[in-house]
Amino acid sequence: MASTVSRRTFLGVAGAAAAAGTATHVQQANAAEPKARPVKIVAVACSPRRGKTTAQGLRICLEAAREVDPGVTTELVELAGLTIPIFDPAAPVPDDFEKVAAILRDPNVGGVIVGTPVYFGSMTSLAKAFLDHCMALRKAGFALSGKVAGVLAVGGARNGGQELTIQTVQAALMCHEMLVVGDKRPTAHRGATLWNQGDDVSNDAVGIQTAKNLGRRVAEVARRMA
Repeated sequence: MASTVSRRTFLGVAGAAAAAGTATHVQQANAAEPKARPVKIVAVACSPRRGKTTAQGLRICLEAAREVDPGVTTELVELAGLTIPIFDPAAPVPDDFEKVAAILRDPNVGGVIVGTPVYFGSMTSLAKAFLDHCMALRKAGFALSGKVAGVLAVGGARNGGQELTIQTVQAALMCHEMLVVGDKRPTAHRGATLWNQGDDVSNDAVGIQTAKNLGRRVAEVARRMA
Protein backbone atom coordinates (compact mmCIF):
# COMPACT_ATOMS: atom_id res chain seq x y z
CA MET A 1 0.00 0.00 0.00
CA ALA A 2 1.46 3.36 -1.02
CA SER A 3 2.20 5.66 1.90
CA THR A 4 0.64 9.07 1.83
CA VAL A 5 2.63 12.15 2.94
CA SER A 6 0.88 15.39 3.61
CA ARG A 7 2.15 18.57 1.99
CA ARG A 8 2.93 20.04 5.42
CA THR A 9 4.97 16.98 6.42
CA PHE A 10 6.88 17.02 3.14
CA LEU A 11 7.74 20.69 3.42
CA GLY A 12 8.82 20.23 7.02
CA VAL A 13 11.17 17.36 6.15
CA ALA A 14 12.54 19.23 3.14
CA GLY A 15 13.11 22.38 5.22
CA ALA A 16 14.93 20.45 7.92
CA ALA A 17 17.15 18.80 5.34
CA ALA A 18 17.95 22.15 3.73
CA ALA A 19 18.74 23.69 7.10
CA ALA A 20 21.00 20.78 7.98
CA GLY A 21 22.77 21.11 4.66
CA THR A 22 23.27 24.85 5.17
CA ALA A 23 24.62 24.32 8.68
CA THR A 24 27.07 21.71 7.40
CA HIS A 25 28.19 24.06 4.63
CA VAL A 26 28.75 26.91 7.12
CA GLN A 27 30.72 24.62 9.45
CA GLN A 28 32.88 23.46 6.56
CA ALA A 29 33.45 27.04 5.44
CA ASN A 30 34.37 28.13 8.95
CA ALA A 31 36.75 25.21 9.30
CA ALA A 32 38.39 26.05 5.98
CA GLU A 33 38.73 29.77 6.74
CA PRO A 34 42.22 30.51 8.06
CA LYS A 35 42.40 32.16 11.45
CA ALA A 36 44.00 35.60 11.49
CA ARG A 37 47.44 35.46 13.09
CA PRO A 38 48.30 37.65 16.07
CA VAL A 39 49.49 41.12 15.12
CA LYS A 40 52.16 43.03 16.99
CA ILE A 41 52.92 46.72 16.54
CA VAL A 42 56.43 47.82 17.51
CA ALA A 43 57.29 51.48 18.14
CA VAL A 44 60.95 52.53 17.97
CA ALA A 45 61.85 55.73 19.84
CA CYS A 46 64.92 57.31 18.24
CA SER A 47 65.46 59.97 20.89
CA PRO A 48 68.75 60.06 22.80
CA ARG A 49 66.67 60.91 25.89
CA ARG A 50 64.90 57.93 27.37
CA GLY A 51 61.27 58.27 28.43
CA LYS A 52 60.84 61.81 27.11
CA THR A 53 58.39 63.29 24.61
CA THR A 54 59.08 60.92 21.71
CA ALA A 55 58.41 57.91 23.92
CA GLN A 56 55.39 59.73 25.36
CA GLY A 57 53.95 60.23 21.88
CA LEU A 58 54.63 56.64 20.84
CA ARG A 59 52.85 55.31 23.92
CA ILE A 60 49.78 57.24 22.78
CA CYS A 61 50.08 55.58 19.35
CA LEU A 62 50.38 52.12 20.86
CA GLU A 63 47.47 52.59 23.22
CA ALA A 64 45.27 53.54 20.27
CA ALA A 65 46.60 50.56 18.29
CA ARG A 66 45.57 48.13 21.03
CA GLU A 67 42.04 49.52 20.97
CA VAL A 68 41.60 48.43 17.35
CA ASP A 69 41.39 44.70 18.09
CA PRO A 70 41.96 42.36 21.06
CA GLY A 71 44.46 40.46 18.90
CA VAL A 72 46.79 43.46 18.60
CA THR A 73 49.76 43.58 20.98
CA THR A 74 52.39 46.30 21.20
CA GLU A 75 55.96 46.94 22.29
CA LEU A 76 57.95 50.14 22.76
CA VAL A 77 61.68 50.00 22.02
CA GLU A 78 63.79 52.96 23.12
CA LEU A 79 67.18 53.38 21.46
CA ALA A 80 68.43 55.74 24.17
CA GLY A 81 71.36 54.16 25.95
CA LEU A 82 71.98 51.59 23.22
CA THR A 83 75.20 51.55 21.23
CA ILE A 84 74.18 52.14 17.62
CA PRO A 85 77.08 53.99 15.98
CA ILE A 86 77.28 55.69 12.60
CA PHE A 87 76.72 53.07 9.92
CA ASP A 88 79.87 51.61 8.38
CA PRO A 89 79.16 48.99 5.69
CA ALA A 90 82.51 47.31 6.43
CA ALA A 91 81.93 47.03 10.19
CA PRO A 92 80.10 44.18 11.93
CA VAL A 93 76.47 44.72 12.91
CA PRO A 94 76.46 46.20 16.44
CA ASP A 95 75.09 43.90 19.13
CA ASP A 96 72.61 46.50 20.35
CA PHE A 97 71.18 46.98 16.88
CA GLU A 98 70.90 43.21 16.48
CA LYS A 99 68.74 43.10 19.64
CA VAL A 100 66.32 45.56 18.05
CA ALA A 101 66.50 43.78 14.68
CA ALA A 102 65.52 40.51 16.35
CA ILE A 103 62.34 42.15 17.63
CA LEU A 104 61.51 43.51 14.17
CA ARG A 105 62.10 40.12 12.51
CA ASP A 106 59.34 38.50 14.57
CA PRO A 107 56.82 37.18 12.01
CA ASN A 108 53.97 38.45 14.21
CA VAL A 109 55.18 42.03 13.83
CA GLY A 110 52.75 43.55 11.36
CA GLY A 111 53.50 47.21 11.92
CA VAL A 112 56.38 49.47 12.92
CA ILE A 113 56.11 53.08 14.08
CA VAL A 114 59.34 55.08 14.07
CA GLY A 115 59.43 58.13 16.31
CA THR A 116 62.05 60.86 16.37
CA PRO A 117 62.53 64.36 17.73
CA VAL A 118 63.14 67.08 15.15
CA TYR A 119 66.70 68.43 15.09
CA PHE A 120 67.15 71.34 12.66
CA GLY A 121 64.31 70.19 10.41
CA SER A 122 65.35 66.54 10.27
CA MET A 123 65.63 63.33 12.28
CA THR A 124 68.13 62.75 15.07
CA SER A 125 71.54 61.27 14.32
CA LEU A 126 70.42 58.23 16.34
CA ALA A 127 67.41 57.79 14.04
CA LYS A 128 69.64 58.06 10.97
CA ALA A 129 72.10 55.53 12.39
CA PHE A 130 69.25 53.14 13.20
CA LEU A 131 67.71 53.42 9.73
CA ASP A 132 71.12 53.00 8.07
CA HIS A 133 71.82 49.86 10.10
CA CYS A 134 68.47 48.51 8.88
CA MET A 135 70.44 47.82 5.69
CA ALA A 136 71.15 44.46 7.36
CA LEU A 137 67.42 43.70 7.36
CA ARG A 138 67.15 44.65 3.70
CA LYS A 139 70.08 42.44 2.75
CA ALA A 140 68.61 39.55 4.74
CA GLY A 141 65.75 38.93 2.33
CA PHE A 142 63.92 42.23 2.89
CA ALA A 143 62.84 41.23 6.40
CA LEU A 144 60.61 44.31 6.74
CA SER A 145 58.84 43.84 3.41
CA GLY A 146 55.05 43.91 3.68
CA LYS A 147 55.01 45.31 7.21
CA VAL A 148 53.04 48.52 7.77
CA ALA A 149 55.06 51.60 8.71
CA GLY A 150 54.13 54.90 10.31
CA VAL A 151 56.22 57.83 11.53
CA LEU A 152 55.92 60.21 14.47
CA ALA A 153 57.93 63.40 14.89
CA VAL A 154 58.15 65.76 17.88
CA GLY A 155 59.20 69.37 17.31
CA GLY A 156 59.92 72.32 19.55
CA ALA A 157 57.19 74.37 17.82
CA ARG A 158 53.78 73.68 16.31
CA ASN A 159 55.37 73.98 12.87
CA GLY A 160 58.88 72.95 13.79
CA GLY A 161 59.74 70.72 10.85
CA GLN A 162 57.72 67.65 11.86
CA GLU A 163 56.27 66.92 8.42
CA LEU A 164 59.63 67.33 6.66
CA THR A 165 61.20 64.96 9.18
CA ILE A 166 58.40 62.43 8.72
CA GLN A 167 58.86 62.42 4.95
CA THR A 168 62.60 61.82 5.32
CA VAL A 169 62.03 58.81 7.56
CA GLN A 170 59.27 57.52 5.25
CA ALA A 171 61.68 57.63 2.30
CA ALA A 172 64.00 55.23 4.12
CA LEU A 173 61.18 52.88 5.09
CA MET A 174 59.93 52.68 1.51
CA CYS A 175 63.28 51.17 0.50
CA HIS A 176 62.33 48.11 2.56
CA GLU A 177 59.07 47.53 0.63
CA MET A 178 57.12 48.56 3.71
CA LEU A 179 53.55 49.80 3.40
CA VAL A 180 53.93 53.38 4.58
CA VAL A 181 50.77 55.02 5.92
CA GLY A 182 49.90 58.37 7.45
CA ASP A 183 47.49 59.14 10.24
CA LYS A 184 43.85 58.36 9.49
CA ARG A 185 40.84 60.64 9.36
CA PRO A 186 39.89 63.20 10.52
CA THR A 187 43.47 64.53 10.56
CA ALA A 188 44.72 62.26 7.72
CA HIS A 189 48.08 63.71 6.81
CA ARG A 190 51.63 62.32 6.78
CA GLY A 191 51.85 61.00 10.32
CA ALA A 192 51.88 62.05 13.97
CA THR A 193 53.11 65.62 14.52
CA LEU A 194 53.58 66.57 18.16
CA TRP A 195 54.65 69.81 19.81
CA ASN A 196 57.05 69.60 22.74
CA GLN A 197 55.96 72.23 25.25
CA GLY A 198 58.22 72.25 28.28
CA ASP A 199 59.31 68.62 27.84
CA ASP A 200 55.70 67.50 27.62
CA VAL A 201 53.21 66.82 24.81
CA SER A 202 50.14 66.26 26.99
CA ASN A 203 48.83 69.79 26.32
CA ASP A 204 49.07 69.41 22.54
CA ALA A 205 45.52 68.29 21.74
CA VAL A 206 46.08 68.42 17.98
CA GLY A 207 49.29 66.42 18.16
CA ILE A 208 47.77 63.82 20.47
CA GLN A 209 44.92 63.31 18.01
CA THR A 210 47.40 62.69 15.17
CA ALA A 211 49.25 60.17 17.36
CA LYS A 212 46.04 58.30 18.16
CA ASN A 213 45.01 58.31 14.51
CA LEU A 214 48.41 57.05 13.40
CA GLY A 215 48.35 54.20 15.92
CA ARG A 216 44.87 53.17 14.79
CA ARG A 217 45.76 53.39 11.12
CA VAL A 218 48.89 51.25 11.43
CA ALA A 219 47.01 48.64 13.48
CA GLU A 220 43.99 48.55 11.16
CA VAL A 221 46.06 48.05 8.02
CA ALA A 222 48.32 45.49 9.71
CA ARG A 223 45.23 43.59 10.88
CA ARG A 224 43.85 43.50 7.34
CA MET A 225 47.17 42.26 6.01
CA ALA A 226 47.11 39.44 8.56
